[in-house]
Amino acid sequence: MAVDVRTLTDSWQIGSVEIPSRIVLAPMAGVSVQAFRRQGRRYGAGLVCSEMVSACGLGYQNERTMNYLRIARDEKPLAIQIFGSDPPLMADAARMCVAAGADLIDINMGCPVRKVTKTGAGSTLITDGAERGVRVVAAVAEAVDVPVTVKMRRGELNDSRDFLIAGPLFVEAGAQALTLHPRSAKQMYTGHADHALTAELVDLVNVPVIASGDITSRERAHAVLETTGAAAVMIGRGAQGNPWLLASMFGGVDIQPTNPEVVAELVRFVRETVRELGEQRSAHFLRKFYGWYLKSGDFPRTLRQELSTVDSTAAVEEALFRAAPEARLLVATMEAEIAALGSGASDSELDLPISLYGGG
Repeated sequence: MAVDVRTLTDSWQIGSVEIPSRIVLAPMAGVSVQAFRRQGRRYGAGLVCSEMVSACGLGYQNERTMNYLRIARDEKPLAIQIFGSDPPLMADAARMCVAAGADLIDINMGCPVRKVTKTGAGSTLITDGAERGVRVVAAVAEAVDVPVTVKMRRGELNDSRDFLIAGPLFVEAGAQALTLHPRSAKQMYTGHADHALTAELVDLVNVPVIASGDITSRERAHAVLETTGAAAVMIGRGAQGNPWLLASMFGGVDIQPTNPEVVAELVRFVRETVRELGEQRSAHFLRKFYGWYLKSGDFPRTLRQELSTVDSTAAVEEALFRAAPEARLLVATMEAEIAALGSGASDSELDLPISLYGGG
C-alpha cells in the first residue's frame, strides 16, 4: 500500500494506535531494555519495541522472562515482540503482554539465530508457504484487542521471495502492519538490505509496511521512504550508542554532539540502566555500550580500554567525567528528570507478577 510520505515527523497509524513519527526503534536482543526504549522516545522515535520475549518463557512463568514486561508510561506507544511457534502459547503470551500494557504485539518471524530457528520459530515461520506462521498470526490476532504486527526477512535463502507469499497471508490472518528486513536468514547481517523488495511488498498489501535494514542516516531514511512507499523506517544498529541519529532524523538537521554531551547522555543511560537492572547486572551489560557511545565523540582510545576494565558504574562515571569535565554540569541539569523516574516500583502498577528484572 503506497503512502504519501511527507516528513519523518508525520504521525501515522497502525490500526487504532497513533504513532507520532515515522521513526521506529527496532527490537534488539540484549539492547532494547527499558532505558534504551525511553531514550529512543526522548530523541524522536514514534514507536519503540521490546527485545523479543519467549512465549514459552511467559507460559512457564519464568521470572527472567516475566521481567521483560516492565513497561513505563513514558515509553508508550510500545510494541512487545514475542517469539515462538505454538499458536496457543503465542496467544496466551500476547494476552499477558496486553495485560502488562503493550500497545501492539509484534510477532518475530525474522530472527535467523539457530537457537530460535531450531524450535520452529523466527525466520522459519515464513517458509513452506508460511502455513505455520499464518496459524500463529491468526491465533494472536484473535486473542488480543490491540494491533498485531509481523517482522520478517525475505526468507531463508539469498534468492528467496517467501515474504511475497507470506505477507498477504499474514494480513488476511489479522496482521495490521508488516516490517520487512530485506535480507535472507542465511545472510544474517552481511551484504546489504535490498529495499526494492520492500517496495514490492508495499504494492502487494493494504496495511502499513515498515522498512528495516541499513538505514543509518537521515538521507537514507528519506530515500527509503520515497522509493518504497513504506509508512515508516525502523532504526536498529545505527541507534546503538547514537540517539543523535534519531534526533537528526526527527529534527531534519545533522547533529554532531560534543564530548560533554556524549558523556552526559552516557551517564544518564548508565544511571537509568542501573535503576532498571541493578548494579551487578548493569556493570556487565553496559560494557558493549561504552564503545558505541565513544564513537560519537572524539575520545582517546585509552578511555574505551579503561571503561572495559573497571568493576563498577561509579568508576565508569568518574572516568567519563575526567575525560569531559564539563559534562558534570549537563548531568546536574538532568538529575531532577532522572530522579522523577523513581525506583521502578511504579512500573509494577501494571497488574502482572513482576519481580526483579532479568534483563536481556
